Amino acid sequence: MDTIITVDNVYKSFGKGDLEVKVLQGADLTVQRGEFVSLMGPSGSGKSTLLYLIGGLDRNFTGDIIVCGENIGKLKEKKLSELRLSKIGFIFQFYNLVQNLSVEDNITLPLKVAKRYDSAAEKRLTEILDITGIADKRKVMPAKLSGGQQQRVAIARALMGEPEIILADEPTGNLDKESGETIMELFKKINQEKGMTIMQVTHSEKNSLYGSRLVNLDNGKLI
Repeated sequence: MDTIITVDNVYKSFGKGDLEVKVLQGADLTVQRGEFVSLMGPSGSGKSTLLYLIGGLDRNFTGDIIVCGENIGKLKEKKLSELRLSKIGFIFQFYNLVQNLSVEDNITLPLKVAKRYDSAAEKRLTEILDITGIADKRKVMPAKLSGGQQQRVAIARALMGEPEIILADEPTGNLDKESGETIMELFKKINQEKGMTIMQVTHSEKNSLYGSRLVNLDNGKLI
């Protein structure tokens, strides 16, 4: 199979001296293209930290993290930004929508900022609105949406760049049970129908079962 993420002997800590907190201690992980990996572990175990390292949002670590053939720790900032824009879609617990922009403007904003919004992207927008079930909300402002609908907007925004990987940090953590189940079914559909690699951090055993593989983070290492 085609390896899309490699985490090799990664160490990560916060603070210095007596205040140093060691979070990752020799973490190793390999993710194959098309997998849906659920990452679990105790609070404070470093699950979100690992996700941010894989996504290049934090590069203060030792070891190697290779994503889509690129070594995150060795990329120049411009190249890293291009990788994040074209290969990785981020979804967070809090939706991070721009409140004074409509649904469709929130979804297309990253591509427009990067001057990559064209006729092909316009067509893709319509398809993604249908896939995420918010086609009838495209002109609506975020304040008029439920939490589940806002998270679907965030997912649509992540999909617009045609990423190879979706990184989701507690994507249902701010939602009620029903909305959370809808979001997890959407992830499963995206993974199965589009073959998109998904890595989610979750505290929910039920949500973890949507993945094709469960990885536990304990004492700074992946099990």
